[in-house]
Amino acid sequence: MPQTPEILTAMSLFARKPYKSEATNFIEELKARRPTLEAEQRAGRARLWDRAQDREAVADWSDAQVPQQPYVYQTK
Repeated sequence: MPQTPEILTAMSLFARKPYKSEATNFIEELKARRPTLEAEQRAGRARLWDRAQDREAVADWSDAQVPQQPYVYQTK
């Protein structure tokens, strides 16, 4: 079914150019200025978070936790 000019005109009312937020523009500009940024972020994450866990210390910590009351501010 061929489209008539009225349908195309009506549909063009809803056509909008793609929106990019200021935050997205900032991040894209930052990555363009510093191409090594993502590698630096990965290295920082590896330094802080990607570590081997001491299973004994984790087990001791979880054993030492005290269960919380259902209502924290209620006294016994």
